[in-house]
Amino acid sequence: MSFHYNFGIPSLTTRSSTTVQRTSEETLPNKTAQSTVIYVYQVIIAGYWRNVTVSWCRNLMHHTLYISVESIGGESNQYTCKIDVKPWNFWSKKGYKTIEVDGNQVEVYWDLRSPKFSGSPEPCSDYYVALASDEEIVLLLGDYKKKAYKRTKSRPALVDAVLYYKKENVFAKKSFGTRAKFDDKKESDIVVESSISGPKDPEMWISIDGIVLIHVRNLQWKFRGNQTVMVNTLPVQVFWDVHDWLFSSPGTGHGLFIFKTGPSEAGSEKEGSGHGGHESDDSSGYYSAISNDYQSTRSNVTNEFCLFLYAWKLE
Repeated sequence: MSFHYNFGIPSLTTRSSTTVQRTSEETLPNKTAQSTVIYVYQVIIAGYWRNVTVSWCRNLMHHTLYISVESIGGESNQYTCKIDVKPWNFWSKKGYKTIEVDGNQVEVYWDLRSPKFSGSPEPCSDYYVALASDEEIVLLLGDYKKKAYKRTKSRPALVDAVLYYKKENVFAKKSFGTRAKFDDKKESDIVVESSISGPKDPEMWISIDGIVLIHVRNLQWKFRGNQTVMVNTLPVQVFWDVHDWLFSSPGTGHGLFIFKTGPSEAGSEKEGSGHGGHESDDSSGYYSAISNDYQSTRSNVTNEFCLFLYAWKLE
């Protein structure tokens, strides 16, 4: 994907990975379970592609939105705006803040007075959050788009922001749901269901838009694997690792699911990477290249998208 503009394009290094890791560490179930939804976009601000991290976080006490804009100079120069989604004062649900990014003013506008939720810390409708720079809205979240343009008095950006990846932590007993947009048409509903207790062998189902696309039987032998499925005629690679569901103490581990657009490499699909709870030699390399290094492997802006779903089983 190329543009006919003289913009600088920094590589997507582990800086964005560090931001996500720092936020996701708070979600570990050692204190209070905290659901998080994290997006990383590439956005043009002041003539440069920059990584913008949007984090929706919710626990029993707080519901917060963090927006971080990375400097082209490095991770040490990261600019963060914190917004309370449910503040004590009603007037604070609609607001405005200004942050300075490498000497450039970036305005953050939001209207969270009446958002609707469907189980996720991220609203599903009736809100907007907008980032504006140089009289352009460079990133716009939510469905109240007309209200955002009217309030900011800004025009749409010449180049749209690019969604790079989404990372979500979900806590449930058997069924884990999320949403992802694999193409330009619509968001898809993703549900992971499992049955790992009882007299029958463990099983797992992965469905997209209500259709079961992957059914894994004998999960105790096939707790790692991958398969390519078709979503709206688009190939999507699905990876899973549910070792900790089966062989760790209850509530101490998570299942990892990765949904990555694009066809798989020839011969890369496989199912089952361990026996009796022991990891095989090739499984660690198989997943490290996907989950840990994905954020740092590309240096250009592309349309590839990746969803990381961390599924924490509750007792």
